[in-house]
Amino acid sequence: MSTPSGPAPALVTVQGVRRSFGAVEALAGLSFEVPQNSITVLLGPNGAGKTTAIRMITGALKPDAGTVRVFGLDPDADGEEVRSRCGVVSAKPALYDRLSGWDNLSYSAELYGLGRGSKVRERIRAAANRFGIDHALDSQVGGFSTGMKTRLALARSILHEPDLLLFDEPTSGLDPESSHAVLEMIREMTDDGRTVLMCTHLLLEAEGLAEQIVVLENGDDIVSGTPIELTRRFWPNAVIRLSAEDPETLEVVREVPGVRSYAPGDPAVVQLDDERRVPDLVQALIAHGVRITRVEPLQPTLEDLYFAVRTRTDMSGDGGRQLVPTAARAFMS
Repeated sequence: MSTPSGPAPALVTVQGVRRSFGAVEALAGLSFEVPQNSITVLLGPNGAGKTTAIRMITGALKPDAGTVRVFGLDPDADGEEVRSRCGVVSAKPALYDRLSGWDNLSYSAELYGLGRGSKVRERIRAAANRFGIDHALDSQVGGFSTGMKTRLALARSILHEPDLLLFDEPTSGLDPESSHAVLEMIREMTDDGRTVLMCTHLLLEAEGLAEQIVVLENGDDIVSGTPIELTRRFWPNAVIRLSAEDPETLEVVREVPGVRSYAPGDPAVVQLDDERRVPDLVQALIAHGVRITRVEPLQPTLEDLYFAVRTRTDMSGDGGRQLVPTAARAFMS
């Protein structure tokens, strides 16, 4: 009998990690996991601790408290083995401007212990071709655009065929077209069985890309989960937007059966106990003479979710966190 498949095992586990730089606490009990063969996005404002978390994972920094495990290894004790299985692209990748693109990749291949043979040359060409820089390999990197340098750094990150890719603000400084191209390339990497952990403060980057989201603030994880899980957690009931020629006439919504809450506005936001109540709601409004101009379901975007988490983080009575989505705040009086 076959065993049912469960969730993908975690390639990275960060548990209760703290790290300070002098009086500044960069990480304050950070915990999250990175499932295998997926894209996890660390989302948060500048200074939230995203880059410090990446450095912990590679073993470049040692936690003051807590544990980090990558491939089941401690990156502080087994840093060389961990780093040999990681590909890293930072916001400002360190490249050798006076060398050609080919020489940059060739030198990196040697550092990875790949040598200089024909197989390595094939790897270099394949990586360069994948990221669209094969035509520029003979050119000096100092003359590359920001987008070309990012593509070169991405090509370098996969030379040694790593299991885990760590991208820290990979589209920093790129124009929209280049950013879109880079994100599409990152998306394709999981098709090869790789695991991606990406840091960003840009919501549009994570939208549609993240299979798991970890929202950071002040060095701690506020919430984490898949986009679907988080949407269900914060918007468990059916929510619709309503507009009318005279918005004040929508006040009668409060008296309609099945309406859990009503937030006036243009559009107004209505929470129902069941989405099947929508036809009855519309019929009741028409019966009251309301001239409806808009009825649509609320389909929260990542921006809605992000600000839902960050806008309202209160302490509950038992000392735990209570997270209330922005769209739901109006429902609570």
